[in-house]
Amino acid sequence: MDLKIRDVAELLNVSETTIRRWLVEGKIPAYRLNHQYRFNRNEIEDWVMSHKLGQAYDDGELAVSSHAESDHEQSPYKAKVGFQQYNLFRALNKGGIHSNVAGQTKEEVIRGATEILAQKFDLDADVLTDLLLDRERLMPTSLNNGIGVPHTRDFLLHTPYDVIAAVFPQKPIEYGALDGKPVHTLFFLFACEDKRHLNLLAKLAHLSSQPQAVDLLRSRPLKGKLLDYVKNWEATLGDSTKGR
Repeated sequence: MDLKIRDVAELLNVSETTIRRWLVEGKIPAYRLNHQYRFNRNEIEDWVMSHKLGQAYDDGELAVSSHAESDHEQSPYKAKVGFQQYNLFRALNKGGIHSNVAGQTKEEVIRGATEILAQKFDLDADVLTDLLLDRERLMPTSLNNGIGVPHTRDFLLHTPYDVIAAVFPQKPIEYGALDGKPVHTLFFLFACEDKRHLNLLAKLAHLSSQPQAVDLLRSRPLKGKLLDYVKNWEATLGDSTKGR
């Protein structure tokens, strides 16, 4: 799936101006087609997973509102953000929290969690497990600070909603993370559309870089407490650059 600048801005919750700046600075992978920038969906996903998004955010381009854009650019962006603003909250509410999932290894925890989720959402546990583990062999789905996001590129839910299940293993597990830290929290991500998958993945990458969020996840919060935090956090995303 090829994406345009506007698509990537929407999915990463930044402005088109920010995407253009990242392009000039060589921070984001892209190619040219008929003198216009295009982005490969898989390359953008790998870019997010390899912590490049977090590094770009750390440079001060965090979660833009569209106030810096022209009126022409502003309207469609703001309309779409209205739906996306709480999509992480909604997906987590649907997927729920699953604590003390047994397993000594990444593979065992993924298999155990998948059996729980497959039963809850009427999915084939064996097929889903194979897809998730194939994705791990391609590239570990770990983010920073002990957080992983098991997902697959080859599976979309046949539903009008997305699902993210927060899973806490019995103890932190080795995950092949780039920062070398064991993983204490797994967000199993199942979206119903490619673009929604990327947007949710980007939000989870952003969330994993927030010290307060990481501390909360280490405490293994109950569902209500985690949902309250995520909803309040998502509410701030569109306002973080007002006045810049």
